[in-house]
Amino acid sequence: MLEEWYRRHLGPDIHDISSSGVHPYTFAEIRDLCRISAADLDEIVMDDSVSQGGAGIREAIADRYAGGDADRVLVTHGSSEAIALTLGTLLHPGDRVVVQEGIYHSLGHYPRAAGCEVVTLPATAVRDGEIDPEVLTALVTPGTAAVIVNFPHNPSGVSLSPQGLKALTERTAATGATLVWDAATAEIAHRWEVLPDPGADGGDTVSYGTFSKTFGLPGLRVGWAVAPQPLLTATFPLRDRTTLFLSPLVELIAERAMRAADALIGARAAEARRNLAHLTEWMAEHEALGLVRWTPPEGGVCALPVFRELERAGAGPEAVERFCLELLDRHRTLLVPGTAFGAPHGARLGFGGPEEAFRAGLDGLSAFLRTRGPGR
Repeated sequence: MLEEWYRRHLGPDIHDISSSGVHPYTFAEIRDLCRISAADLDEIVMDDSVSQGGAGIREAIADRYAGGDADRVLVTHGSSEAIALTLGTLLHPGDRVVVQEGIYHSLGHYPRAAGCEVVTLPATAVRDGEIDPEVLTALVTPGTAAVIVNFPHNPSGVSLSPQGLKALTERTAATGATLVWDAATAEIAHRWEVLPDPGADGGDTVSYGTFSKTFGLPGLRVGWAVAPQPLLTATFPLRDRTTLFLSPLVELIAERAMRAADALIGARAAEARRNLAHLTEWMAEHEALGLVRWTPPEGGVCALPVFRELERAGAGPEAVERFCLELLDRHRTLLVPGTAFGAPHGARLGFGGPEEAFRAGLDGLSAFLRTRGPGR
């Protein structure tokens, strides 16, 4: 539903406050920030790359996320391809797999498509930076093949503390389960420090990253997986029959962007925090009016506010979709209905965009909510 919603409704002259990423850089900005000269581009030979990714980009990713071990890095067409290749190889019919509730759709799709026994980690079990120890013990049992989580969570913004991550990694290791860790927005944290990649030191962990969310480069379409080298090698037969490899032009830009990650992410993270401060004030005002409720995000650039009129009415999933369509029609403001994430009374609201456009979108949402408030 998520991608179909964007295909149908994202267009020009719309205040898009639905995204789970920061707003994109222009190529001119990237060339400047990453110091890519015209001579660098002219020297690229438009030849084949290799299935695992060129050495330069793998080394750049490994230095930041994989403890310098480039052999454990697979570079892909977005993290969506990394998810498809690794989960399609890792999981088998009958495997017991724990999947976090409301997770990014492809992370939940592949265990079900493989015929796994899927067990849900409830959203309510994650609070104050930790997974409830009793729930964690009950769900992650010996014989569990994999535990698939996304922190900071898209769309709620819920995250783990360092202690919470430690408890999760210790439990998966003790039971022999593979920890599958989606860290698409891990570089932007609000409540605790940025979490380290749990696969950086090796071990039976698969982690995903992307240039699409915190780097501001969704159009580059580059993602990666950090995983045990035998698993990566096992993905090659499928990749060799599908996408083969990335363009050397794309790999050069991605390599330079990874080396300039602090500059790229830092500027956008600062903007997102300013937007979050404004959103926090906005939410307090509208909560007092009985229009919304929310849990402030602990990381990432999106939140999952609940609209009280829908919640009080116990409305079905079609109601929030109508709500979002009416908002778009009347105020040219775009949200993603919570039905894309199993949340029938809320919507994904992103605060990673340009400040002026973000505030304009909130103004449209405010006007819309006030016309529908209690007694109206």
